[in-house]
Amino acid sequence: MAGDRFDTVVIGAGPGGYVCAIRAAQLGQTVCVVEREHLGGICLNWGCIPTKAMLRSAEVFHLMHRAKEFGLKAEGIGYDLEAVVKRSRGVAKQLAGGVGHLLRKNKVTVVMGEARLAGKGRVAVKTDKGERTLEAGAIVIATGARARALPGMEPDGDLIWNYKHALQPPRMPRDLLVIGSGAIGIEFASFFNALGAKVTVAEAVDRILPVEDEEISAFARKQFTKLGMTIREGARVSLEKGKGKVKARIEAGGKTEEAEFDTVISAVGIVGNVEGIGLEEMGIRVERAHIVTDEYCRTGVEGIWAIGDVAGAPWLAHKASHEGVMVAEMIAGRKVHPIKPGSIAGCTYCNPQIASVGWTEKRAREEGHEVRVGRFPFVGNGKAIALGEPEGMVKTVFDAKTGELLGAHMIGAEVTELIQGYVVARTLETTEAELMETVFPHPTLSEMMHEAVLDAYGRVIHF
Repeated sequence: MAGDRFDTVVIGAGPGGYVCAIRAAQLGQTVCVVEREHLGGICLNWGCIPTKAMLRSAEVFHLMHRAKEFGLKAEGIGYDLEAVVKRSRGVAKQLAGGVGHLLRKNKVTVVMGEARLAGKGRVAVKTDKGERTLEAGAIVIATGARARALPGMEPDGDLIWNYKHALQPPRMPRDLLVIGSGAIGIEFASFFNALGAKVTVAEAVDRILPVEDEEISAFARKQFTKLGMTIREGARVSLEKGKGKVKARIEAGGKTEEAEFDTVISAVGIVGNVEGIGLEEMGIRVERAHIVTDEYCRTGVEGIWAIGDVAGAPWLAHKASHEGVMVAEMIAGRKVHPIKPGSIAGCTYCNPQIASVGWTEKRAREEGHEVRVGRFPFVGNGKAIALGEPEGMVKTVFDAKTGELLGAHMIGAEVTELIQGYVVARTLETTEAELMETVFPHPTLSEMMHEAVLDAYGRVIHF
């Protein structure tokens, strides 16, 4: 097929790629985005969005069992797993269609196929109609990442699942082992636990949710255990598959136990999609299965950028989208500011929810800061009590000398919606003085954010 010329070609239509393409088009560029599977990428189709739809079903189911606490009656409570999954897939399909509409609206050309760098300013695309060559002044690689598979734990869709299998489960697990306690592992553990599975979580390091503040991890462990999960930290796991079951050998805390599970979910991290796209031939560096870039997402090869999960941590959709906008504006000749990883929030949608931004208390001290730490519990907040959600806490970490907000960490109801307040504060380089002078509305959960700041300076009111 004859070649096509564009100002910018984006490889991958996930939350980084499609946003980059739209912003580039808004800036007057001719843009083509190449996607091999589905618009919206993993996040929209098999990650962020469908998991949240399933977790919402689990949350409602959990609340139905608590009806009596709220003066309500609910009898014959049950669920239809197939219907839960159908709703989740419907939500993903609706939003994927929305991405297609946005690309058309912004006059972005979409080519479905497998892309490969084919020399300076050229991208070869293998489509179902043959190979097509695209030419561009700028190329943005946004190929995303996939689940890591460890030897002996390769997902088979039957006994051992990855995230895709867990999103379309062939059955409801009875005894479930989740290997890995990052956001993906804990969210699936929370979902299946809420629906009645007996869940064990095994984490290789010495605490679950290892990227979170230690106090938050400890609080989460206590809450998960209260909800019926079994937690094994500092665990080494080996699996032996049998007929309809998996025998797991778990070494943790100086003890070794053997247990049988009908389902195992492997959630041990991700690796970038760096194979087969011509990186080596173009001289683009790859380390630990991710493309090496500078703070502006430049690969070191003129005219080629890499954004999102393929370019490394933090592996978050909102980070990818923001990088996409930044790169599109750079290509258009606009002045941009590099993204600061420390101002990107992380959110985990388990029960209870977890959210954080910036440094943990331990990291802040390791970086040489003298710190002031504030805490406020959900049990001291009127809105939390009214909601029937008294379990949780908000923690703030400030530089004792300058008042800089170094980090904020939360666990409890709706904290994934609250964290943005602290994200804005960090972006604006707000100190404790401005935060203490801010008037938070009452009654809201956000008042705890105010109180956690006040607590760091000995001024807490309601606890």
